[in-house]
Amino acid sequence: MSDSRILTIAEDALDMIGQLRDQEPGDGEFALSIEVTGFRGPQFSYELAFVDLADKKEGWAEERHGDLAVIFPEEDREKLDGAALELTEQGLVMNNPNSPAPPEMQAPAGDLEGPLVERVQQVIEQQVNPAIASHGGGAELVSIDGTIAYLRLFGGCQGCGLAQVTLKQGIERILLESIDELTQVVDVTDHASGDNPYYESQKK
Repeated sequence: MSDSRILTIAEDALDMIGQLRDQEPGDGEFALSIEVTGFRGPQFSYELAFVDLADKKEGWAEERHGDLAVIFPEEDREKLDGAALELTEQGLVMNNPNSPAPPEMQAPAGDLEGPLVERVQQVIEQQVNPAIASHGGGAELVSIDGTIAYLRLFGGCQGCGLAQVTLKQGIERILLESIDELTQVVDVTDHASGDNPYYESQKK
């Protein structure tokens, strides 16, 4: 564990994270896992999740914020150095002074016809959108290229600091568990006007 913390967590954000962590089932100690997953416009995108601290992977660092353990890959240390988790009206956001140039990323033409497309659209309509409706948001299928589904988030999910968490823990899980043919879900939402941010997740 590093002697100095590279992340800052605002007090109100820390309180909210602690409350969510305490709702996790089981008797083990849960840590907040933060991993850089790609880019959103000119900024990094992240995967945030609660994981059992006992399951911390090799090559991951740990730092303490009060009674909250925060873990992240050592390879992400420079990318996260100086970043701050803050609570805003839009939810939990990561303010990071590190801003890499993102690669070009757009949804391929793919197709919107066929049985697989119909099944994906049905799952989005019947399971995904009702699940995220409480946040005032929704998702729509942009295209399917092979086994990859490209989605666009709208409403309360567009530009949300937790949009990538919503995709990873909610939308992706529902789609990949419901449709075996899918191996990957990519968010091509324009979260920042004028850019093409994206969040990419793969079936493990």
